[in-house]
Amino acid sequence: MSNKKITKLLKKNGLRLDNRKFDELRSIKMEIGVLEKANGSAYIEWGKNKIIAAIYGPREVHPRRLSLTDKALVRCRYHMTPFSTDERKRPAPSRREVELSKVIATAVEPIIFTEFYPRTVIDIFIEVLESDGGTRCAALTVTSLALADAGIPLKDLVAACAAGKIDGKIVLDMNGIEDQLGEADLPIAITPRNKEITLLQMDGTFTKEEFKKALNLAIEGCEKIYDIQKEALRKEYIIVKEETEKIEEE
Repeated sequence: MSNKKITKLLKKNGLRLDNRKFDELRSIKMEIGVLEKANGSAYIEWGKNKIIAAIYGPREVHPRRLSLTDKALVRCRYHMTPFSTDERKRPAPSRREVELSKVIATAVEPIIFTEFYPRTVIDIFIEVLESDGGTRCAALTVTSLALADAGIPLKDLVAACAAGKIDGKIVLDMNGIEDQLGEADLPIAITPRNKEITLLQMDGTFTKEEFKKALNLAIEGCEKIYDIQKEALRKEYIIVKEETEKIEEE
């Protein structure tokens, strides 16, 4: 379906084009420990988004002049594969990728006990295999799972979600078409235990009341994401426990 032919993003029955309600998330699947070579890794399917995150470190910083004397340096490389979008993307890092790399590093650093690892670096690598709106939120969400998988001490997880405005209505978790043709977008990330916001960006225009409604809806979305994150971690470590007990019995 061509986006140019779409004039309305809400159906007459009030549902969105993918038949979701205004406050409904897309389907989400999370998996932990998907890479053997990385210190920690995780994979997420969020709607049609497919993203993998890998963690290396804490390890020695190269070049050493970048090291920090009082804490670990957190670096991130967010990358969209050439086949991740409808039209082939150029392999070289885009301006948007550079921006999101910095945004993600800044948003996850508050949950890490960086002071435990001075003069080291924690490297985050994110590969977007398929993109369909909301990749920064999905990337942040999967990155915090990969950090947990790496065994790095964390104060909490980061859960991210966005709300936006389509056809004048505030909705949760915009997909690709809604993101392109909608009127506004508000991605946020929070540490769910204390509701600290580590990321808040906005594109488009909201009234004051619309902004409040979108912010509250996005926070509700983050809380739902957090439940899915905790379940993914629980399942992974039940598997690890069972495998450990089996080895001990042998």
